[in-house]
Amino acid sequence: MTAHTDNGLAISVRGLSKRFGEVQAVQGMDFDVHSGELFGFLGPNGAGKTTTINMLIGLARPDAGTVEIDGVDCTRDPRAAQDRIGVVPDESNLYAELSGFANLSFCAGLYGMGRAARERRARELLALFDLDKAAHRKFGGYSKGMKRKLTIAAGIIHSPRILFLDEPTTGIDVASARHLRQLIAELNRQGTTVFLTTHYIEEAERLCDRVAFLKDGHIARIDTVANLVQPIRDRHVMHIACGSDLAGMVARLAGLFPDLQFKSPQPNLLRVEADGPVRVGPLVRALEDDGIEVFEARRMQPSLEEVFVQITGIGIDAMRREKEKGGGRQ
Repeated sequence: MTAHTDNGLAISVRGLSKRFGEVQAVQGMDFDVHSGELFGFLGPNGAGKTTTINMLIGLARPDAGTVEIDGVDCTRDPRAAQDRIGVVPDESNLYAELSGFANLSFCAGLYGMGRAARERRARELLALFDLDKAAHRKFGGYSKGMKRKLTIAAGIIHSPRILFLDEPTTGIDVASARHLRQLIAELNRQGTTVFLTTHYIEEAERLCDRVAFLKDGHIARIDTVANLVQPIRDRHVMHIACGSDLAGMVARLAGLFPDLQFKSPQPNLLRVEADGPVRVGPLVRALEDDGIEVFEARRMQPSLEEVFVQITGIGIDAMRREKEKGGGRQ
């Protein structure tokens, strides 16, 4: 194992590439994650997220490039830094027939912790994740939210310096998702470096210091959330929901209001952008004059979702549908 060198980087990737047959899943990827950072890794199915993570955590060997985890060169030995990382997959890998307490104790034992230490750590995490009342119930009987909490607890049983979280809040109820986000933020405040993948862009915007947008196996953009959103901060955006298809109206409205920009991201939705405040009344009258009923006009706050769509060309709704369908992953 290469000696640890503290260079302020938790993860350093250079020229990372991986091919599966004719598919170039990851191509020449370069990025760093700073120690103590909460880093978002975002992209649609097939963008290369899972392949990249598998190379980082030692489940796959790169065809080319180098990976350093916490100063350890893992290029020749992908598992050289296993004691420094925790991994929480998007599907639980715990045992349904074991209790929550037994699952955590078992995982702690895999890291060589003695009985007293692993039982103490298991109780500590069950309390932290509000699972102490369910400690001796079988994991298979837990709700989805409880399963996600215990899976994350298992991932940090050995107090890793770096935590990989793959879709931590997908498919769970709102209250559980909120609690998990609070726990993730608290782990990060305590010094754990968090590498987060999520389909929920607003989750990344809320939690992350920096984010990387993936597209077609490479990083299309990487920056702080503030820097990514800044170019659209001064734009004024209005969404107008209508009662009928807006086909043909975009060009007509552009002629009537040359200072405004129009798009129709959905058949019944009109998006209006301008450098200054948008006057709603004339727009509504123009639509109604064409026989189009207006249901709602709403001013939109600039968000990371808009930047993501601009950079990747992938609609947020389409990406979420992919996840819900459990589409193919790379």
